[in-house]
Amino acid sequence: MSCRSLADRIDALLPQTQCTKCGYDGCRPYADAIADGAAPINRCPPGGDEGIAALSALLDVPALPLDTTRGEPSPLLVARIDEAHCIGCTLCIQACPVDAIVGANKHMHTVLADWCTGCDLCVAPCPVDCIQMVPAGRAWGPHDATVSRQRHRSHLARTERLAADNARLMAPEAAAPSNATTPAPAADDTRNEDRKRSAIESALARARARRNPTQS
Repeated sequence: MSCRSLADRIDALLPQTQCTKCGYDGCRPYADAIADGAAPINRCPPGGDEGIAALSALLDVPALPLDTTRGEPSPLLVARIDEAHCIGCTLCIQACPVDAIVGANKHMHTVLADWCTGCDLCVAPCPVDCIQMVPAGRAWGPHDATVSRQRHRSHLARTERLAADNARLMAPEAAAPSNATTPAPAADDTRNEDRKRSAIESALARARARRNPTQS
């Protein structure tokens, strides 16, 4: 069995809450670490003893007590935003690993409770403490894990695209060849260049705003 196929099987047993309590940036990196022998099987509070038992059976290793320094198992909680106090900073939106928070800069945000994994990663960044974790009133099941895995992958892909777009916008313009002979620009060409330069400056400003939302 290859390391990658083993990591796939381990990942399939993890709850996909993407809470990072295991010390890794999501369930898949934790699965990779377990497959590589770099992490024990008992670091997932959402998975609890049942998850540890499943991993133990898959890997044919002894079950370990849950590492409670990573957190305690609990019923599913979901984030709730006190919308009257939300200032629209977007920090919670950026923190959510499954895009379960919607809103716009300087406008009220809200949580899609059916999408929320209970990871609580949105709580700490909130500058006005208007996010609470409340009982979901339901259990987290295999279907939730499957959907959450896909949403997390989509979130990562979107984040990578935005980073690549920002990098392109922030890149300096290519320098003209030093031996090129450039004729004096006509008046229309000069106006076109001015408009192009203005558009580039506006694009750079938007890129900087996306990179530093709290300064916008």
